[in-house]
Amino acid sequence: MINSLKNAFQLIHFHPILWIFIVISFLTGSFTELTIIFSIVFLHELGHYIAASSFRWRISAIMLWAFGGVMKTDEHGTRPVREEAIVIMAGPFVQVLIYGLLYAMSPFGIIPEYYYELILYYNTIILLFNLLPIWPLDGGKLIFLILTTFLTFKKAYYTTIIASLAICAIIILAQLFFFPFTLSSFLIWLFLIHENRKEWKYRFYVFIRFLLKRYEGGHFVRAIQPIYASSHDSFLDVLARFHREKKHTIYIEYPDKERVSVEDNECLAFYFNERPYRKTIGESFIGY
Repeated sequence: MINSLKNAFQLIHFHPILWIFIVISFLTGSFTELTIIFSIVFLHELGHYIAASSFRWRISAIMLWAFGGVMKTDEHGTRPVREEAIVIMAGPFVQVLIYGLLYAMSPFGIIPEYYYELILYYNTIILLFNLLPIWPLDGGKLIFLILTTFLTFKKAYYTTIIASLAICAIIILAQLFFFPFTLSSFLIWLFLIHENRKEWKYRFYVFIRFLLKRYEGGHFVRAIQPIYASSHDSFLDVLARFHREKKHTIYIEYPDKERVSVEDNECLAFYFNERPYRKTIGESFIGY
């Protein structure tokens, strides 16, 4: 546990938006509130870190920002769904433990009532905020996991990012026209839009990383699902139909009614070794 704390502290980075909130807290005399928020956020991310470390995830950084944080890792989308769900829920679970600790300490008056109410309030706000269905919040990542159970990996990921951008835009418009405007909340929603725009920019990289992990053998199989493709389909169009935790046999239909079957690992090996970027799936495996 001590080593985990030490390693976690070494990976911590402050996002520029957090520095803005620190300056605002000094100017408005709300540094106590910010300290409480920061402590809860750190414990939340520590929960993610400990769970991810137990599964030997590669973690490059823990980025902290107001009302949340992001554990930087390339493992999302490449590990078993159950494992990712545990890592995602480890953060909110820590906050549930905070509730338990507060209620256990309340009869003894260890924490002054003012601070007790303040910690309880911000713990609730941060918990609810992180469970919103917006990427990269925990709620958004859980939505992505749910979508991958019945959609292809590519479609689930793209849908999650597009939905996150739409939700953020709706919330900003609602704040501008229907609710009192606050600079802090406006900055948070802008930050989330920026994060999702960045994710969208690198969406193809995320998809290729998913395929590469399958090719390297880092793929847990819980079901078998065939893929039926026309010989005229592009190679990438066929790869885009791959699901998480499913093994695929690709059946390629040619115009003369001939059918060729290819296993998904053979398809991936051909793609990464031969690089048939401009070929159709039929051209790649003709006479196979």
